[in-house]
Amino acid sequence: MIAFWVISIVMVASAVATVTAKKPVYSVVALLLNFAALAALYITLSAEFLAVMQIIVYSGAILMLFLFVIALLSSGVSSFNVGPDRMPKAAIPAALVIAIALGFVVYGLSNASIATPAAPSGSALGPVGSADVFGSVSDFGKALFTTHLLPFEITALILMVAVVGVVLLAGDKTPFVGTRERAREVRREMREAILREGGVQ
Repeated sequence: MIAFWVISIVMVASAVATVTAKKPVYSVVALLLNFAALAALYITLSAEFLAVMQIIVYSGAILMLFLFVIALLSSGVSSFNVGPDRMPKAAIPAALVIAIALGFVVYGLSNASIATPAAPSGSALGPVGSADVFGSVSDFGKALFTTHLLPFEITALILMVAVVGVVLLAGDKTPFVGTRERAREVRREMREAILREGGVQ
């Protein structure tokens, strides 16, 4: 129960940070923390397959897509300011987080067979990796494409809206100029520059 409340607080805090961060990169980092916390919540429910898919698909593919879109749209827009080196200050917190994560892993491995969570109705309990048990691939696919099909499709729509939002937030804010209009403007500027220099057109 304590792990549930800790993970819940982390998920809510990272979700708030995702939508309130001033820079898109910070939002991506907060979203990565949210995905990791959700994967940890799946592990507490003995749904290891869902936890692995959460890390591989969302954190490894979709989130990297957001990050690459931000990087591509931000390149060439403005120069990057080289800030102070924060790596020495981040060493101690990173080591602390790694130590806590390893402690949770050791604790979970040592007490793996003590408590078994109750499965929802329609899913049988069984060892991890067995077929047709709670958290297995077949149980997940059956629930995804029957009971939870509509939320799954809504999630896909929300992800597409998020990609469009990233493009709008991180893109160049200058208005689009047509090719012919821009060409005429360049020719006019070149004529004016030549006249200022006293040259001949």
